[in-house]
Amino acid sequence: MKDWFNEFLVILAYSKRTQWAIILGVVGFVVIQVWGGYQYSNFELSGPMSSITDVIKQKLLRHHDKAALGCWLSFWGTAITLYKKDRKRFYRSF
Repeated sequence: MKDWFNEFLVILAYSKRTQWAIILGVVGFVVIQVWGGYQYSNFELSGPMSSITDVIKQKLLRHHDKAALGCWLSFWGTAITLYKKDRKRFYRSF
């Protein structure tokens, strides 16, 4: 059971492209979340629409959540693809 884990760690250590894809996915997720929270932190409606401010704010923040999740999943998909390519390349060199 530990052989596949050791193999995963060795290939991940040598695969800079996979490392960058994982890092960019996490950074993109965090940046989109923080930016969305910042954009709508002072969001207020006036007049008769002021009662639904929180509902609209949550709805808009949900769109940022979906965008951040899409960014994270797409970079993870890229990381998996790059990992597979680097694994093949790593085994061809031995």
